[in-house]
Amino acid sequence: MMHQVLARKHRPRGFDGLVGQEHVVTALRNALTQGRLHHAYLFTGTRGVGKTTVSRILAKCLNCTGPDGRGGVTAEPCGVCDACRDIDAGRFVDYVELDAASNRGVEEMAQLLDQSVYKPVIGRFKVYMIDEVHMLTTHAFNAMLKTLEEPPDYLKFVLATTDPQKVPPTVLSRCLQFNLRPLPAATVHGHLATILSAESVQADEAALRLIARAARGSMRDALSLTDQAIAFGAGGVREDPVRAMLGAVDQGHAIRLVEALVDGDGAALVEAVDDLRAAGLSAQGTLDSLAVLAQFMAVAQVAPGALPADDPDAAAARDLADRLPADETQLLYSLALQGRQELPLAPDEHSGLLMLLLRALAFRPPGGPARTAGEGSGTRAARPQAVAASALAQADETAPPRPAPPEAVLLEAASGLPGVPPSRAVRSDPARSTETPNVPPVASAGPIVVGAPVGRALDDWWDEIVRALASRGAVQALARELAMQSQCVAEHIEGRGRRLVLRVERDSLRQPGQIERLRTALAAHLGETITIDAEPGPVDDTPALREARRVEQRQQEAEALIHNDPVVRAVLAEFKSARIVPGSIRPIQN
Repeated sequence: MMHQVLARKHRPRGFDGLVGQEHVVTALRNALTQGRLHHAYLFTGTRGVGKTTVSRILAKCLNCTGPDGRGGVTAEPCGVCDACRDIDAGRFVDYVELDAASNRGVEEMAQLLDQSVYKPVIGRFKVYMIDEVHMLTTHAFNAMLKTLEEPPDYLKFVLATTDPQKVPPTVLSRCLQFNLRPLPAATVHGHLATILSAESVQADEAALRLIARAARGSMRDALSLTDQAIAFGAGGVREDPVRAMLGAVDQGHAIRLVEALVDGDGAALVEAVDDLRAAGLSAQGTLDSLAVLAQFMAVAQVAPGALPADDPDAAAARDLADRLPADETQLLYSLALQGRQELPLAPDEHSGLLMLLLRALAFRPPGGPARTAGEGSGTRAARPQAVAASALAQADETAPPRPAPPEAVLLEAASGLPGVPPSRAVRSDPARSTETPNVPPVASAGPIVVGAPVGRALDDWWDEIVRALASRGAVQALARELAMQSQCVAEHIEGRGRRLVLRVERDSLRQPGQIERLRTALAAHLGETITIDAEPGPVDDTPALREARRVEQRQQEAEALIHNDPVVRAVLAEFKSARIVPGSIRPIQN
């Protein structure tokens, strides 16, 4: 007996065997059970998700006569009657499949419609299945419109397409449309395991996982790859042969690359890419593995329980997710996807991969994790900002305390000011300036708080500090957003250090990674040891709100300048229909 490929041998014969398309199955089952049959159906979706399979099952449901030959329309075709067997074998005369990619003209359509006036030969319904219907010409579509809208009672149309955007609206409006979704990798994995168990083929879970990911939502692609893997593996589906067949890169290489990025170790990145080149592993496969790993890391950062417990790659992703900030994880994922388009433009694919990873390293913010030059061969020196911050912190620990400046306004905490707990030590110095960042902090002899008359001074100081950090690029991405959207409500003196209490309204900004990056930037800028407490709550005076007010004020001044300009007023007076277009006035950016 000749061998039959898995995609044909295990094609579902009924709705029970169709996986991953429950929304379509439920609708069709209910319509068949209740007798609410439409005359035209349109199935859309990418390749290999079951469009043709659903069409054949529907044709069997309409024409099944049951094992005893007395059955009617049913949602559960028997599979043993003549109609069911003939449709499965492709020889049922009243079920016609037309490939519109090769029969796209008006002549072929006219020939098909000429046969529609005749009743079914042996079945209950005639079913015309037109695959890739979007390939029909405009004249062919026009020729079928009338019959598609009002077909005979015995005629059903089933249209299938991978590109519904190219189907005319006049056709779409005459059909019930069902979108067959790409199958999740877990669904493909489970179905492959079931099929290979029925075929008595030994398969590794890791190999099936690789095939399921490579299929990209197409069950037919997965089954074709499985056929290829069985031949490649001499009757079995094993991880190493499947990796070689797919050109997939072991996740360990991707983990090694991300660890080098986390450590800020450029030499380790270069060495890892050289090892990939020496092993003959493709850069494209490496980017795919990096994208999968970055996706797992991003999920682990927001919902650790959502990762599959049985996937060995999930454990490594959880560990790396704790070491790389969420915004840098997103950057890594974006670079991995965009790098696929850049690889063909590079001198060779591995040099393109190396430049992509070095770009990810260059985009890391100042003060990020880095190793010093003495921690091992091949490591790069720590970033200058991190070294400066460390030196300033050490100098601050040994510096003797200085007396408070006379202009500092200090009040006793026992004064009972509203909103300030007496146990907090708070200081506000309205005379401080960002121009002298190296002045050591003032030592506090006891609990002190800022009085209400100088409450605005703390907001002014925080606005100046954040603007200075932003102008120098010391804070970027979400750390910059945290600084802009926070209100400094208190400042505490703790020994020789300074603790800032920031009120942040958005929960998404109060992440430990962003707070640490802002703290590092402030310590380097002020030359002091800084601690940050981020508390939730409403804000009414933040650098972002002040910037919005400044922008609005500049806009109003610009509009007033234009409206009061003598030349503009003279033109408006002379030409009665003349007007200043709303929104056309923009202030000059300094």
